[in-house]
Amino acid sequence: MTRVYQTIIGAVAAVTALAAIPARAETPRELLTRASFVDRDRTVALTRVDRAHSVAGAMLARMPDDQEAALMQAMAVGYRAKLTGNRTEAIAARRQYESLVSRFPRNPEVQAALGAWHVGVIVKLGRFVGRAAAGAQKGVGYDALDRAVALGGNRAMFAGLAGLLRLELDPEDPRGRALVETASAAPAPTAIDGIIRRAAAAVLVPLRAGRAKEVKLLADRLLPFGQIPT
Repeated sequence: MTRVYQTIIGAVAAVTALAAIPARAETPRELLTRASFVDRDRTVALTRVDRAHSVAGAMLARMPDDQEAALMQAMAVGYRAKLTGNRTEAIAARRQYESLVSRFPRNPEVQAALGAWHVGVIVKLGRFVGRAAAGAQKGVGYDALDRAVALGGNRAMFAGLAGLLRLELDPEDPRGRALVETASAAPAPTAIDGIIRRAAAAVLVPLRAGRAKEVKLLADRLLPFGQIPT
């Protein structure tokens, strides 16, 4: 077994251990966290994502201005698109994120979701195809991630997510390195903060050693759904 994959397996095991979420999670956030960081089977993850979308929709029917439910519903659409590769769903997710940014511009999670969408599409399709096929733009994604970091205070999630996404796209990005350095020592008040903080710390090992290929592989593996085979 190569050093690259030993590092990946060890980091994924550590992140999974941090995802201490109830086995019968029912809130949309819990469902999406389990699907994106714990599940190893695409069908299982899709079932959980669809359940999150349904629960969030029911919440919105009762309280149309519920920011949490609106974000979770949009993320469920985006996560489904990521799992299925469906272009129509991917574009629908982007439009929902854009609408949420317009409605709730100071919500850091909304900004992070929009930024992650743009960078994720570019990683999958490339900069030019991603823009032509789905409207993904690197600059828009980075700007949204920077706003999320600025709005999110010192929580590990925002700096860590932004850093991992940047390093997934460019493992030698100095801003990405600075962000994961920050995240690795930042407060982790929630389960997702803990997951991302541990992921940032794991990526720092090959990053500090100058192993760019390993940085890229590990960032990809530790981001949502990275543990599900393509």
